[in-house]
Amino acid sequence: MGTLNALVKRNIKLFFKDKGMFFTSLVTPAILLVLYVTFLGNVYRDSFLSAFPAGLEISEELIDSLVGSQLISSILAVSCVTVAFCSNLLMVQDRANGTVKDLTIAPVKSSALSMSYYFSTLFSTLVICIVAAVVCFAYIAFVGWYMSGADVLYLLLDVILLVMFGTALSSIVNFFLNSQGQMSAVGTIVSAGYGFICGAYMPISQFSPGLRNVILFLPGTYGTSLIRNHSMRGVFEEMTSQGLPSEVTEILRDLVDCNLYFFDNIVGVGTMYLILGGSVILFVAIYIFMNVLKIRKN
Repeated sequence: MGTLNALVKRNIKLFFKDKGMFFTSLVTPAILLVLYVTFLGNVYRDSFLSAFPAGLEISEELIDSLVGSQLISSILAVSCVTVAFCSNLLMVQDRANGTVKDLTIAPVKSSALSMSYYFSTLFSTLVICIVAAVVCFAYIAFVGWYMSGADVLYLLLDVILLVMFGTALSSIVNFFLNSQGQMSAVGTIVSAGYGFICGAYMPISQFSPGLRNVILFLPGTYGTSLIRNHSMRGVFEEMTSQGLPSEVTEILRDLVDCNLYFFDNIVGVGTMYLILGGSVILFVAIYIFMNVLKIRKN
């Protein structure tokens, strides 16, 4: 346990000491927020307005808050995974520059070394994503705050679970990488593609039924939906209290993936937590099993 703690502290210190790696991970959510507000804000707004019945009056603050809630849920859903891949690059760097050989020559168990990468990545990613969540909360407070204290706590729980998922996924993928070139290629692919397949850039309700059913087999989709549910619940509740028919709010919830339908069966929030939490356990177990096989092979 003492060796594991020392390795975790070593990895965390190296991550925050590497200004390029740290600031890239930290700035990414802020850049996404600016890009989303600039380029996607009007798209989301038009999508919502088209769903309202003709002649229905909705305050601008409610619309702004609804758009802002969808924006921050998309940012957090993407950042929790992409930042984890950036934070976990230390494992690849150690392998690429030969540091891992020096560590394994020392009296350090391979199991402790592999788990140290997971826990240090988890900690570093959580720090960055919690900071990103605070920035997102500040943005929502500026455009229109309708979240309750429970919503905030649940959203932070969603972030923690999604970071655990992203860390486990990045640990499995980075396990096979051995060079800086591979590291850059995987980082580019994940940054460009993950937002689409998890429904962050475009709600999966807009996809074809066949593609939608395939994407619903991916755990990250449920993490995105959980964040959407807890960031937007207060806005929908306020709309209902102002006289918006419940049928319209359900259409809006379907539109932004707060409601997910797995082969036409609605997936409850509790089930989403079970899927995401179970995926974390499964992926961590796979990562441990891969390291056990490597140790036996060596």
